Amino acid sequence: MQLIKSDINIDFIGTQKLGFFLSLVLILCSVGSLIIHNGPNYGIDFVGGTLVQIKFSQQVKVSKIRTGLATIGFKDASVQGFGHVSNHEFLIRTSKSELSSQGLSQSIAKAIESTTGVTPEIRRVEMVGPQVGKDLRTKALLAVFYALLFITIYISGRFELKWMLSGVTAGSLMTAVYFLSIFNVGMTVIITVALILTLVLFWILKLKYAIGAIVALLHDVLITIGIFSILDLDFSLPIVAALLTIIGYSLNDTIIVFDRIRENIKGEKNPDKLSYLFNRSINETLSRTILTSATTLLVLFALYFLGGEIIHNFAFAMIVGVLVGTYSSIFVASPIVLAANK
Repeated sequence: MQLIKSDINIDFIGTQKLGFFLSLVLILCSVGSLIIHNGPNYGIDFVGGTLVQIKFSQQVKVSKIRTGLATIGFKDASVQGFGHVSNHEFLIRTSKSELSSQGLSQSIAKAIESTTGVTPEIRRVEMVGPQVGKDLRTKALLAVFYALLFITIYISGRFELKWMLSGVTAGSLMTAVYFLSIFNVGMTVIITVALILTLVLFWILKLKYAIGAIVALLHDVLITIGIFSILDLDFSLPIVAALLTIIGYSLNDTIIVFDRIRENIKGEKNPDKLSYLFNRSINETLSRTILTSATTLLVLFALYFLGGEIIHNFAFAMIVGVLVGTYSSIFVASPIVLAANK
C-alpha cells in the first residue's frame, strides 16, 4: 500500500531551520512550564499519599464532599470530577497514607454521607508511602536514562560498527551515575548532567547516528512531559511506561530513515551532495513513516475516547509521543546526522 508516490521530492532538509525553531519553541515552553510548576504534576505513585475514587447515585456538590473530609482530618484533600459529569464520580487525593484501605474507605464513606446525605460507593483506593514514592521517582528517571544509553549502543554498533567505543562510553556514564547517587546527589541533577555529558562525548567521538538518535529521543520525551506539565495532567507510573514505549516507537521510525540514509550516502565523499542524499532518503521512507504513524494513531485515538478514564492519560501521552516522534525522525534526527557528517 502506497499513499505517497515514490518519486516525491519534498525539501525537508531545506526547511530544517524552521524545524529546529519549532522544536526549540516547544522545548522552551516545556522547560519553562516544568520550572514554573516545580516539575510535573506527580501522582501519588511518586509523591506518596492516598487516592480514592467514589461514585454517587445522584448529583452532589464538591463543597459538601470537602466539608465531610475535613471532619475526619483531611483538610488538605483535593476533590475533582472524574469521567463524564453524568457519572457523578470524583477523585479524592490526600497526602495521608497511614490508615488501612478498609478503615479509610469506611471513614470517608461515613464522613461524606453525613454532609451530602448520599452514601458514596468506594470504587478504588490506592496508597503509596512517601519513601516508596521517592524511590519510584528515582527508578523512573534511571529507567529512562538507561534506556537512552542502551539505545545509543545499539545505534552506534548497527550503523557505525562502534560497539566497543559506545559500550565503554555508556558503561562509564552509568557507573558515574550509580556512584553519584550513593552520595545523595539529587537524581534530577545527576541525570541532567549525565545527558549533557553524553551528548558532548558522542559529538567528540563522532558517533554521528547515536547523537542524532539520542537528541531526537530526548526531544520527544521532554516535549511529552512538558505538555503534561502545561495541561497539569497527572504524571504517574503508567506515563513512565508510555514514555518508554514512545522511545521505542520513535527509535523504530528513526532507524528506518537512518537505514536508507546509510545506503544512499555509502561511498559518497562530496559534502555538497549529502544534503540531496539525506533529503532523498527521507522522501523514500515517507510513505512508510506516515502509514505506520497513522495506523498507530487510529488505535490510540480509540483507546483515548473509548478506553475509559483509567487509561485516558496513558493514551494521551502515546498520541503526543507518536506525533512528536514522527516529526523528530524527519526534522531533528536526520538534520543532526547531516551536520555531524559535514
